[in-house]
Amino acid sequence: MSEKKKVFITGGSGFLGINLIRFLLDKDYDVVSYDLIEFDYPEKDKIESIVGDIRDKDRVVKAMRGADLVVHCAAALPLYGEEDIFSTDVDGTRNVLDAAKKNKVARVVHISSTAVYGVPDHHPLVETDEMIGVGPYGKAKIDAERVCEEFRKDGMCVAIIRPKSFIGPERLGVFALFYDWAKDGRGFPMIGNGKNRYQLLDVEDLCQAIWLCMTLDKAKVNDVFNVGAKEFTTMREDYQSVLDYAGFGKRIKAFPAGPVILALKTLEALRLSPLYKWVYETASKDSFVSIEKAEKALGYKPKHSNKDALIRNYRWYLDNLKNFEGATGVSHRVPWNQGVLKLFKLFF
Repeated sequence: MSEKKKVFITGGSGFLGINLIRFLLDKDYDVVSYDLIEFDYPEKDKIESIVGDIRDKDRVVKAMRGADLVVHCAAALPLYGEEDIFSTDVDGTRNVLDAAKKNKVARVVHISSTAVYGVPDHHPLVETDEMIGVGPYGKAKIDAERVCEEFRKDGMCVAIIRPKSFIGPERLGVFALFYDWAKDGRGFPMIGNGKNRYQLLDVEDLCQAIWLCMTLDKAKVNDVFNVGAKEFTTMREDYQSVLDYAGFGKRIKAFPAGPVILALKTLEALRLSPLYKWVYETASKDSFVSIEKAEKALGYKPKHSNKDALIRNYRWYLDNLKNFEGATGVSHRVPWNQGVLKLFKLFF
């Protein structure tokens, strides 16, 4: 019997991290979680968890010893300050790859983002399209990919995955705002007419894509891949499916994009809203990528449509509400503070 492979996961305590850990435990891997946050899930006794910062170069090197594969999920999200975003997403990525090189790790899977495309002027987006970052997060994700390319040119196998916004069990963040309104029997405002197509991704399908990049021949995976749902309709239809599931007969309500964006921009500047530029400036526009390259090269076959993913995430939200009620923060693991937006809920 072959020896178990050890996978080192940065950001193991996060939303993607815990879902990936559960996925890999089911496939009989040994797992090491490395995260700033203590790993406090029921699976704690089944893995090795190390509390640490990817910006601590020496600690990363030491923690990674004995790993066969690395999946780099850790990132400072858009609600973090600019300095933290760049030091974590760029310098931290360099530290992870440097540690992998020093520890002779066979390959690294780097989780990037379709935010690298900015606000594009055409769809679907393909991997060779120009990268134009919006805000510190988008720019840092581009710089992090360039770091990956440096190490790839030096002979390392580094698969880069660009996932669409992904949801599923443990995902809160901005989606908790929508789910909170749905559970309380409220309708929900939409920026623009909602006829745009905005592709999402179920975290289970993302885990499948990561695993394919971990296991397939290096020549196939040493590349960049867009990953998203295959089936999605308009933004209005997809989000309405959650309100229909909630069962209160409420509807998505459309509002002109221009005035809403201006209002949200003002509220963001006053720190009265958690919604940041990339969210409100892309919500009314088409946003979808071609997954053809991943389908052909990796055999990627997503199971979940946008509607499936949204409802699956909403069911998890309802089942676990007591665990995070009253909690707020800036990660995907907790609801974001709604700020003044909570007052608008009264009108829906």
